[in-house]
This record gives sequence, structure tokens and C-alpha cells, in this order.
Amino acid sequence: MKELEKYIIDEKTGLKYELVGDYYYPCLEAPEAPKVGRFGMMYHDYLRTHKRVTYSGLMLSGKLKEHIEDIDRQAEDMYSQLVDRMKQAEGITEQLKATDQLRWVGLMNNIRNRAEEIVLNKLIYE
Repeated sequence: MKELEKYIIDEKTGLKYELVGDYYYPCLEAPEAPKVGRFGMMYHDYLRTHKRVTYSGLMLSGKLKEHIEDIDRQAEDMYSQLVDRMKQAEGITEQLKATDQLRWVGLMNNIRNRAEEIVLNKLIYE
């Protein structure tokens, strides 16, 4: 009886197969997960659940990770710029933080929530 090779490559598809017991199984690797923050994770989840065709197309073309990282970067930049602009427009300063911390925290939480909502509506869920 002939000894089977441990690995073979299919000429048509180019896939590599490994012999496990009596069967050849494809050697598949999961794509590397993108290293993103909260906006990137939200966008990834939104694409996967609500924009399946776009998600599949990006995944099959190998551009999903790059696309999600790009959206995450844009969202983080937009968020930080919005927070800075809103702080200036509303006169929230380090002086207020030093004199009335509780009020400063409340105002900053309000600004962060509004900025996040804008980013989500403009970039993530559009």
C-alpha cells in the first residue's frame, strides 16, 4: 500500500491540504482581526449584521481589515475634534475643573455623549 503525502496542493484552486487520519482537510487560516477601538468594533458589527453584501465583498477581497481600521481612525479623529470644539464653544476650561469638579464632569460627559452620537450617525451607521 502506498504511503500518502502529509500535505498536497490542489492545482485548480491553489489550496493546501493536510492529511489527518484518512482524509485531507484544507489548511485554512482565519483572517487577522483588525486592531481597532470602540468605533471600529461598532462599525464591524454594523457591517456584519446590517450590510452583509458589503461585508462579504470586503472580506473576500481582503480589504475588510484595512477598511475598518480606516473608519476607526476617521471616527476617533472626528470625535476628538468635536469634543475640543464643543469644550471651547461652551467655555469648559481647566479653571472650571479646578473649582467645580462635579459640574465639569457632568458637562464633559454631556459633550462626549453628543460627540459620540454625531460620529455614530455620520460615519458608523451611514
